[in-house]
Amino acid sequence: MRISTVERETSETSIKVSINLDGTGKVDCVSGNGFFDHMINALGKHSGYDIAISCKGDTFVDFHHSAEDIGIVLGQAFKKCTEEKQGLLRFGNAFTPMDESLVQATTDISGRPFLVFNAEFPGERVGEYETELTEEFFRAFAFNAMITLHINLIYGKNTHHIIEAMFKSVGRALSMSTRIEGNQILSTKGVL
Repeated sequence: MRISTVERETSETSIKVSINLDGTGKVDCVSGNGFFDHMINALGKHSGYDIAISCKGDTFVDFHHSAEDIGIVLGQAFKKCTEEKQGLLRFGNAFTPMDESLVQATTDISGRPFLVFNAEFPGERVGEYETELTEEFFRAFAFNAMITLHINLIYGKNTHHIIEAMFKSVGRALSMSTRIEGNQILSTKGVL
């Protein structure tokens, strides 16, 4: 079973994340920010992963530390689930529309962390959520999951729609990347 739980305590946040890559898309996220919880729900639903996140953070400052640290811990949990590379499809790609917005996400479970994030948001906030935290979250996730992640906004006008399309697209691409097909390691080097 590809299941892991990771906990992390700092002076800014206290976080526990559980993930099951072979789940049904059941999500329970209590981050301290309603919009972010909604985005994690989208990620879980469209990846098919079961995800449980509880975070107590210094939201009296803002949501930055919580968003970044959740990305770190979720990435670490994902990495634990994908340490065995044998049979992984490895690559994933998804185009996801949401009304007027279209986003592409491409993933590679390569062991080489990298983020390409090509997007600018029309608005600085969605509710209490600062839109710039989207890139911070995905960077923390990609570097701790040890994956390459490309997110490209093709077009869009509504900030909520753009960000939601990103989380759905990343979920769909990750689902493809973590699919098991055969027992080979997809690398000319023989290792990842």
